[in-house]
Amino acid sequence: MYQLEQPIYFYVLFAIPVLVVLFLWVLIWRKRTQSKFADAELLKRLSPNRSVFKAVLKVFVLSLALLCLSFALVNPKIGTKIETVKREGVDVVFALDVSKSMLAEDIAPNRLEKSKQLVTQIINSLAGDRVGIIGYAGSAFPQVPITTDFSSAKLFLSGMNTDMVSSQGTAITEAIELAKTYYNDEEQTNRVLFIISDGEDHEGNVSSIVSEAANMGIKIFTIGVGTVNGAPIPIKRNGILQYYKRDDNNEQVITRLSAETLEDIASNANGTYIDGTNTKDVIEEVTAILNGMDKKEFDSKQFTDFKDQFQWFLGGALFLLVFDVLLLERKTGWLKKLNLFNEGEENES
Repeated sequence: MYQLEQPIYFYVLFAIPVLVVLFLWVLIWRKRTQSKFADAELLKRLSPNRSVFKAVLKVFVLSLALLCLSFALVNPKIGTKIETVKREGVDVVFALDVSKSMLAEDIAPNRLEKSKQLVTQIINSLAGDRVGIIGYAGSAFPQVPITTDFSSAKLFLSGMNTDMVSSQGTAITEAIELAKTYYNDEEQTNRVLFIISDGEDHEGNVSSIVSEAANMGIKIFTIGVGTVNGAPIPIKRNGILQYYKRDDNNEQVITRLSAETLEDIASNANGTYIDGTNTKDVIEEVTAILNGMDKKEFDSKQFTDFKDQFQWFLGGALFLLVFDVLLLERKTGWLKKLNLFNEGEENES
């Protein structure tokens, strides 16, 4: 197993083709310039020890030095030991509402951004658990499959927005159905689904789907984001307000938190409803919920004790640079014996 600490330095390799092109251009330019003053036969007699092969060799050595220098800057690391790490955790899936009503700004900066902040903070508080993320509006879609890679989960979470689903609505039923497929470990006794939503405009027969999920051992906890007083839904472009959403009667739409809907869903699935207004309170309650559950123990193997390898490439680059400096462009005895490119042939006068 290996790691590349700074792969961006592979861009140094682009200097090699630039060096080769520059070398070829200098050869062509020198040959044309010399031909204006003397013919090739006279130039050969005036500089009998000049070697084209040595010049090519110097460029080749310098290119190898750049290659080694690039790898030294990247600093490849090799894992020298594998350890089996025991982890305990719960499978936690987040279903995030990305419908247009989540753009309401009754909670700063808006409901959707607040929801993403809550999920991020919850993930930060987890330890050996596995997480998955689902987005839903008029339909549900998988955003992050069940994983232990929290960094990737938070990266994909940050990119979620209301434009990800063309059909509007709040298809909580589809989100729950999709969540069922996330729990792929049959030995996992505790399966948790957090639904983060304003609870408005839910579609389908939620109670039957919730009951099926509860029978599968899935505990559903709902987190309500929004206020009872509600707020209009701003439609923005490039961060600039264009208008507020209106209904078929041209009346401004006011979206409100439907805590009752979320409470019913949670109570029917052995869970609880959590008010998402205060982030700290939400994290504390979620942490208490997860800590109170029996966690499955599982093993995972991972490479540890990675050792730097840059020193070998740096040493090679320094050696090649010194060798390139000491390598002269004139012919030497061993090169004359090789007679590469027929450089040793001279016409008798």
